[in-house]
Amino acid sequence: MDAKIIRTEDQYHAYLKEVGDLIVRSEVLTADEQNRMEVLTVLIESYENGKCPVEPTDPIDAILFRMEERGLKRADLIPYFGTSSRVSEVLNRKRPLTVQMIRALSLGLGISADTLVGLNEVAPVKKEIDWSKFPIKEMVSRGWMDRLTSKSIGLAESVIKDYIAGSGLQIGAASFRRSLAGDATSPTTVYALYAWLARVIQKARVSKNNINAFDPSKINSGFLRELAQLSWSERGPLLAVEYLQNHGIVVVFEGHLKGTQVDGAALKDVDGTPIIALTLRYDRLDNFWFTLLHEVAHVWKHLDGDEEAFVDDLNVSSEDRREAEANRLAGEAFIPRLIWRRSDAYISPSKESINNLARELKIHPAIVAGRLRKDTGNFSVFSDMLGSGEVKNMFVSELEDAV
Repeated sequence: MDAKIIRTEDQYHAYLKEVGDLIVRSEVLTADEQNRMEVLTVLIESYENGKCPVEPTDPIDAILFRMEERGLKRADLIPYFGTSSRVSEVLNRKRPLTVQMIRALSLGLGISADTLVGLNEVAPVKKEIDWSKFPIKEMVSRGWMDRLTSKSIGLAESVIKDYIAGSGLQIGAASFRRSLAGDATSPTTVYALYAWLARVIQKARVSKNNINAFDPSKINSGFLRELAQLSWSERGPLLAVEYLQNHGIVVVFEGHLKGTQVDGAALKDVDGTPIIALTLRYDRLDNFWFTLLHEVAHVWKHLDGDEEAFVDDLNVSSEDRREAEANRLAGEAFIPRLIWRRSDAYISPSKESINNLARELKIHPAIVAGRLRKDTGNFSVFSDMLGSGEVKNMFVSELEDAV
C-alpha cells in the first residue's frame, strides 16, 4: 500500500506501529522496506510537528511557494502589493520588494521578514575577483604551493588561477549552502574556501586511483545504517573510510584555513567521483561520525553533478532544506527518532542509559551522548563520553599531509 499524508489519528498509529516493526527488523530489511521506513518516518514527523516545510530562502521563491501551498492566484496578492501590475513586476523580478510590501507579506502570508529581505540568501561570489585576497601565505606555508619570489608575488592572479584550474574547480562553481561562523561572509573567507576545496580535490585525485567505481544505486538508508554501526568498533573511523572507499567515495582530511569554520564538505570531481572532506577541527568521535554521515547524505541525495560543493559548519543552524534533510538522514541512521524519544537515554539520561542504548543500536556511546547534548542544548553534560582525542591519532599520516 502506498504511503500517504497522515490525516487521522488511526492512520498515524498504524504508521507508527509499522515503523516500529520495521526498526526491529532493520538488519534484514529489503531495499523497498528500507525506503518505506524512511518515507513513513518523514510522514510521522510531519504529522507530529504540524509544521509547514521550510520556505525557500529566495524572497520571490518564498512568495511563490506560499502561493502554491495556499492555492493563491496573483490577484490574491493585490492587497499586499497595491496593484496587479506591481504583483507582476515583483514576481517577475522587475521591481524590488518595499518595506511596506515586506511587512504586509510577513503578517498576511506568514513568510519571515528575514527571508523577504534576503538575509538568508547565499551571497554570490563577485565576478570581479581580487586575487590578492586568496590566503597565499598560508597556502605556501602548508605546502600547497611553491614559495613565491618577490617578482612572482605581483603575479598573484596568474599563480592562483593555475592552482585553481589544476583542480578543475572554476570560480563560481561551488555553492556554499550553509552560513559559516566568524569571517565566513567576508570576501577573504570565500576565497579561502575555494582554495581549500581546490586542495581537497587535488588530494582526492591522488587517492581515487585505489578505490572501486562508485555506484549510486548502492547508497540508501541501509547503507547509512551499516556505516553508522561501524562506530561500535574501536577502529570504527578507519573502517568507515575503508568502507566508503570500497564503494567509490574518496575520503580526505584537510584542516580548515584561518578565518573559516568548516567541519566537512561533500562534492564531486569532474569525472563524477564523490569526495568527502573532513577537517577534524573537533577531535571527538561524536563530531567525526555525525559529520561523516551528514556528508554521505549529501552524496546520496544532493550531488547531481560537479557544479556544487556543500561546505558545512555543523555548529550553525541552516534553513536550507537539503541541509535539514542531511541532518535528519544522519540522525536516523544512528538513532531512529521513534526509538530516541522513547529511550531511557532521552527520558532519564545517565551514563548507564546512554551505554545501554548504544549497545542496543550497535553504535558508539559518544554518538548517543552527543545527540543528547545537542537536543537538550546542555553542552556541559557527559563531556567525558564524547571520545575526545580519539580520532586524529587514527589518521596521523593523512593529517601530516594536511599541514
